[in-house]
Amino acid sequence: MNVNQFPDRIIEIDQKQYLYFGGTAYLGLPKNKVFQELVIKNIQKWGTTYGSSRSANIKLTAFEKGETFLAKHIKAEAAVTVSSGMLAGKLVIEQLKKQTDSFFHFPDNHPAIQVDNSLPVFIDNRINPRLLDSKSEKITFLADAVTGFQTEAIDLSILASIPHHKEITLVIDESHSLGVLGKNGCGIYSEINFPIKKKIMVSSLGKAFGLTGGVIASDASFINQIHHLNTFISAAGMNPAFVQTLADAEDLYKTQHQILIENLNYIDTLLIKNDVIKFDKSYPLIYLKNGNLIEVLKANKIIIANFKYQENSDNLNRIVITANHLKEDLDQLISIINDYNS
Repeated sequence: MNVNQFPDRIIEIDQKQYLYFGGTAYLGLPKNKVFQELVIKNIQKWGTTYGSSRSANIKLTAFEKGETFLAKHIKAEAAVTVSSGMLAGKLVIEQLKKQTDSFFHFPDNHPAIQVDNSLPVFIDNRINPRLLDSKSEKITFLADAVTGFQTEAIDLSILASIPHHKEITLVIDESHSLGVLGKNGCGIYSEINFPIKKKIMVSSLGKAFGLTGGVIASDASFINQIHHLNTFISAAGMNPAFVQTLADAEDLYKTQHQILIENLNYIDTLLIKNDVIKFDKSYPLIYLKNGNLIEVLKANKIIIANFKYQENSDNLNRIVITANHLKEDLDQLISIINDYNS
């Protein structure tokens, strides 16, 4: 379906208007007038792009301000922005390959943090015996904070059972949890308190935060290592107008997050729970296990997300709630779902 304008809560297809519950703009920022004005103001100050290396002799204060905000918001010692969430993941993997003896991955990781020779954390639903052997080594775990088809943060408690002679680094991709989970949408990074040597967070900023770019957050030493990577040095940074907007929109991020939480709590009071609906009031997705409901919703002028997230995977049939959805939108959606499943 081709559309000629940004799909917010209303989408127009073939000159007909539908309610839209798709995308990843969880905080509703791309169409938020206040947010747009901040972006426009910063484009007027910083231009539409800046194609220079971050290591050049001219340093733009926009980067310092935006990255200081991100580190504070995520509750990390330091943060650095890059042009995309994908690049954030690839840079971290590039650096960790120099420091890691073995990589282990949780199920269903995004390609941004996949490594060719990585081993599965679980084999037949049990911990990989390789993680419990007597070998002293540096290992890195790779995990998405919230994987596809899930509505809550990943369970990382398995990390507590790894023997102490394994030095653990954790890489967590928060592209779908930053701005959504945690206090004011800080994500789950600050809540990870297992006995590990280092934790590193990567995320797209093009989801909840509404700006094209990516972020890496960790201790100051690791972020300094990223700054010295040839790939980082030779690549242009994130649009400085966007990085400045991150800092300027601090209060707006909190406000929109609160509206999103109110929408989710409202849904929780209305939605009839059953085996074909997956929903948690802390997360803005409703997964439908019955694909037939998609056509019922469409017949009632409602479009949801329906696509293959990765090749050879099952279709994602998911309803995405944003801060821009009105109570009457939610009433209409939930009424149809409840009627269908009653």
